[in-house]
Amino acid sequence: MHEPILRKLLAQALVTPDDAEKIKAFEAKKAFSLHWELKTLLYLGVLLLNVGLGFLIYENIDTIGHAAIIALIGAISAACFWYAIRHRQPFSMGEIKSPTPYYDYILLLGCLTFLIMEGYLQYQYEIFGTRYGLATLFPMILFFGLAYWLDNRGVLSLGITALATWLGITVTPQDLLRQNDFSSVSIVQTGVFLGGLLTLIPFLSERWEFKKHFSLTYLNFGVHILMVSTLAGMMALGQTLIYFLVLCLAVGFFLWYARTRGSLYFLTVAVIYGYIGLTYMLVIHTESWSMSAYFYLFYFMLSCAGVIIFLTQYKRFIKNDRP
Repeated sequence: MHEPILRKLLAQALVTPDDAEKIKAFEAKKAFSLHWELKTLLYLGVLLLNVGLGFLIYENIDTIGHAAIIALIGAISAACFWYAIRHRQPFSMGEIKSPTPYYDYILLLGCLTFLIMEGYLQYQYEIFGTRYGLATLFPMILFFGLAYWLDNRGVLSLGITALATWLGITVTPQDLLRQNDFSSVSIVQTGVFLGGLLTLIPFLSERWEFKKHFSLTYLNFGVHILMVSTLAGMMALGQTLIYFLVLCLAVGFFLWYARTRGSLYFLTVAVIYGYIGLTYMLVIHTESWSMSAYFYLFYFMLSCAGVIIFLTQYKRFIKNDRP
């Protein structure tokens, strides 16, 4: 992949042929990093272990017994938490490196098995009764505490997910939960609130110099929850004007963030969600005009091409001069 560059350097007499051969030999013998491949395999291993545990329970529920299964899951979870606490690094306001290569995965396994144990107890013994909010409140507190104490982004993601679930259950009437009707005003408004809160937290963290490296995790959840909630308000609730304005504000904010922080990811997300909202507004306001199908065909062709061209020219939009 470096040969075209070497040829240009040779043509411009910027390197000698001997140096070019040395560079080729170095690139050919350079070690290949398997860091992300191994991390992916480890995460998959943790997930597959939990899936296998669930399958084992399902297949042998009659012979093993509920108490034995709960004790087994609890023992695995407790062992993982014991290992994580035993090998933890001293607490810091900044980022903490993992003390061992498998530390993060063992902690994540402990959290997932804890969820399995709690879900099993609720399903079999209904320890929380119909107070479903408590079933998500306890894991939320546990995961947020562990995420900040032991500095783990994976556990933080579980905590944010539990927070979203707890808020959704808390504001939703029980009859809507039983009917699986999630197109309610309260859920959409809660989603907008939660998305805004998760977007605000990183800026507070950076201002207070407290776990600034968690910012991307919060923003990743915040942008999708906020954007999806505004689109749900437009499409499911029919309140197009209010939620379209909120969507425009959200898109404008994340475009500003992408430009100032040099983030192609948030630029792409903001453009895609903004395009969906704008297209929906165009369709619902032109459907009564008896527009030809060719109009929408050309619109989608030209607009998609415009989005692709804009994203391919992102370097002209994003600032790359951050200190």
